Amino acid sequence: MTGLPDPTTTSLLTTRRTAVGLILGAPLLGACSGAQQSLSNQFGQQPPPPEAAQQAQSVGSGRVKVGLVLPLSAPGNAGVAAQSMKNAAEMALAEFNNPDVQLLIKDDAGNPQGAQTATQQALDEGAEIILGPLFAQSVPAAAQLTRSRGISMIAFSTDSSVAGRGVYLLSFLPESDVNRIIGYASSVGKRSYAALLPDNAYGGVVEAAFKQVVGTKGGRIAAFEKYGADRAGAARTIAQALTGADSLLLADDGDSLASVADALTAAGADLRRLQLLGTGLWDNPRVFATPALQGGLYAAPDPSGFRNFSGRYRSRYGQDPVRTATLAYDAVALVAALSKTQGNRRFSSEVLTNPSGFAGIDGLFRFRADGSNERGLAVMRVATGGAQAVAGSPKSFGA
Repeated sequence: MTGLPDPTTTSLLTTRRTAVGLILGAPLLGACSGAQQSLSNQFGQQPPPPEAAQQAQSVGSGRVKVGLVLPLSAPGNAGVAAQSMKNAAEMALAEFNNPDVQLLIKDDAGNPQGAQTATQQALDEGAEIILGPLFAQSVPAAAQLTRSRGISMIAFSTDSSVAGRGVYLLSFLPESDVNRIIGYASSVGKRSYAALLPDNAYGGVVEAAFKQVVGTKGGRIAAFEKYGADRAGAARTIAQALTGADSLLLADDGDSLASVADALTAAGADLRRLQLLGTGLWDNPRVFATPALQGGLYAAPDPSGFRNFSGRYRSRYGQDPVRTATLAYDAVALVAALSKTQGNRRFSSEVLTNPSGFAGIDGLFRFRADGSNERGLAVMRVATGGAQAVAGSPKSFGA
């Protein structure tokens, strides 16, 4: 990763080739990539009102105008998350040293029609890039407008199907979790894998990534099952096929994961013989309190930084941030740094897809040409009362 300046300093570091790397303000933040599922579970798809209640606002006085599209007036948890992300975006701008950016903050009310209206307004006001929307169903509606103008979008959706053709996702994608945890397991000698996954959209993404990376690493899949409401039935089926496996991937969170572990134990599976593997959804107190999951490994951003970010956020706003607030912070810090160093090419695909990546609050990340992202993740071990780091997050990306 090529280093760019810490936003709190004025010195600029030399870039390698045309690539740029970022150190985005303040201490780096780790995160629970469990946000990838909690978004869909907690926020849900909001019913579209007749028209988005636009809460127009601009922050900053820089020359580079940046649209920030969030569901500020959406009901429930969606609106709460949007306000926290808005706060984090403003905090990033405040903590960056002399940003040449003006944020055009628009409310999309959490629906596609609102996202299109909000994006149109930001573009009409001169936005050179759009940050947001948050929801997958809103991204294509907004992207119709950005693509027609050749404008890049950095969205916060966790659905990789909406990425590409100028839309980049700055979110926590399960593919990165699976690649990291299987890669680590392979590096310590695991070769024969089993997986028991939920039969839903998240499970489908994990399945595809699991099968691909196991093949890439030269492993074999000894057993594979998916479950719906009948976890016990799936647990009985896979328990009979675990003899040849040395590792078992489980990709669920909280009470659901604990129930799966209990079902496997009841079905006669000797989980102590297997190395249990998981995704960032495991970063959950319920998981840490489940005896059958002790010693399991999962991939997640290094947790050291989020505490620092949360402390600064609390000092500024008097409350805790939502987990996805760091996405907005990183997005704003990224565009501020690119605006300062990359001239007229600042938001081009060549700059955004820099293979060296960027370092943000949640650690290293880089955008792929298809609009998805790759994150540099740590490997954590489940222990009573919390998680312990087994392998740190990488300091740079490989080729």
